Amino acid sequence: MKAMFIFVLSVLMSWSSFAADTSPPVPVDKEMQTAKAQIAKKDWTAAVATLEPYTKANAKSADGFNLLGYSYRNLKRYDESLVAYKQALTLDPKHKGAHEYIGIAYIQMGQPAKAREHLAALDKICTFSCEEYRDLKKALEAVK
Repeated sequence: MKAMFIFVLSVLMSWSSFAADTSPPVPVDKEMQTAKAQIAKKDWTAAVATLEPYTKANAKSADGFNLLGYSYRNLKRYDESLVAYKQALTLDPKHKGAHEYIGIAYIQMGQPAKAREHLAALDKICTFSCEEYRDLKKALEAVK
């Protein structure tokens, strides 16, 4: 009887672990996919049109605000890009992409000292360097 109980218990436990591994897929964020496709095509105006309502509806999306800032920056709407990047960094102070992109915005605006502040932040965030750090450093070196 004890052996039968152990067998049944082990079968039930294996079923429960299988069930835990078959969770439904995470829903795809269609607006972000659309925005990324627009950005890949360098259709900055369309990306802004997608990301403005997206960030209003998803006010805690650091990635959404980062991409909105990126799109504004590529439209040379620097003030709006800074607002979006700062919101991304408020939501996620360690957002590597936002630090890189706001640094590049500051370079484009002729404010390399502010870009260096974000390079320093990336230096702390990236334990053994990272692409965002290297890219911003390279951009800063190009303006010297």
